[in-house]
Amino acid sequence: MDDITLDTEPRRIDQLLAHYSESHQHPVNERIHFLAVPLIMLTLIGLMFEVHPAVAYVFLAASMLYYLRLSLVFSTVMAAWTLIMLVLVNAMGEHRLVICVAVFVGAWVLQFIGHKLEGKKPSFFEDVQYLWVGPLFVLRPLLLRFNLTW
Repeated sequence: MDDITLDTEPRRIDQLLAHYSESHQHPVNERIHFLAVPLIMLTLIGLMFEVHPAVAYVFLAASMLYYLRLSLVFSTVMAAWTLIMLVLVNAMGEHRLVICVAVFVGAWVLQFIGHKLEGKKPSFFEDVQYLWVGPLFVLRPLLLRFNLTW
């Protein structure tokens, strides 16, 4: 009889999302994240663009590689989302720095308010990769709505 081993170990993406979800149970915190995470992403790209566009593009390329290692579906959606954010960053024109600083600070204030309500610290305090998992957490309900699995 052949030894057949079934892979019962959860995939890395599922582990990351499950762990991230543990500190995002409060409905208000969850709603805050659905607003603040995309704003933080947008403004982070804008701030990097202000340093130099190459900085933003290198960061985004590295992020895409990270997402690709986790899930083809998530990496595809994140690539599309990233293109939209790049268009928005460019549309900010000469006001990019002021807009990005103000929105970045405001979005992080909201995030910390949400975690205060949650009673749990943000996941990235224990592992910085959760800064990249947050956008996937936000996208997950959209993918589920369209019956897309990752």
